[in-house]
Amino acid sequence: MAGNREFFNRRLHSLLGVIPIGVFLTQHLVVNHFVTGGPDSFEKAAAFMGNLPFRIVLETVIIYLPMLFHAIYGLYIVFTAKSNVKNFGFFRNWLYVIQRITGVITLIFIAWHVWQTRVADALGTADVSYEMMHNILSSPVMFVFYLVGILSAIFHFANGLWSFLVSWGITVSPRSQVISTYVTIGIFVILSIVGIQTLIAFVS
Repeated sequence: MAGNREFFNRRLHSLLGVIPIGVFLTQHLVVNHFVTGGPDSFEKAAAFMGNLPFRIVLETVIIYLPMLFHAIYGLYIVFTAKSNVKNFGFFRNWLYVIQRITGVITLIFIAWHVWQTRVADALGTADVSYEMMHNILSSPVMFVFYLVGILSAIFHFANGLWSFLVSWGITVSPRSQVISTYVTIGIFVILSIVGIQTLIAFVS
């Protein structure tokens, strides 16, 4: 029974990391990237997302609850899993370790980002806007913090997508796994460029 529960939890953890969390990450990066077209472009994109019907319900059910489970179970995996990096320094073993490290970094980053933006907005101490993000990222320390956090989140998603395809039996053969490696690396590079361009645009 415990083994079945462990199997289910790991599958659910993997699934939620891609759908809906990975989809939300991609959408969030794309919306924020509108800032490269100027502050007004960003404000319009943010306003559109902020005015979606049932936004609070959608965010809670589709984003926050799945993210909470993924984070809690992810920490369980981090502190209970064992790797073979010291014995087998293979590419995938190192990615396994980096996946765990970026998971912790991403959790810290998201918690801080939500507190600094969404919670501040809900408490009425600040409005989520171009000016808010410009002020935050104008600090070199916060710019580096956001850079590391965003790149960690993107890596965690892209590498987690590779694991998802394997664990769900989508990429079974060695060839398909090699192809998916290149695809997920491409996803990491493209989304990283989007994220970096966005950060630079907020402080330009």
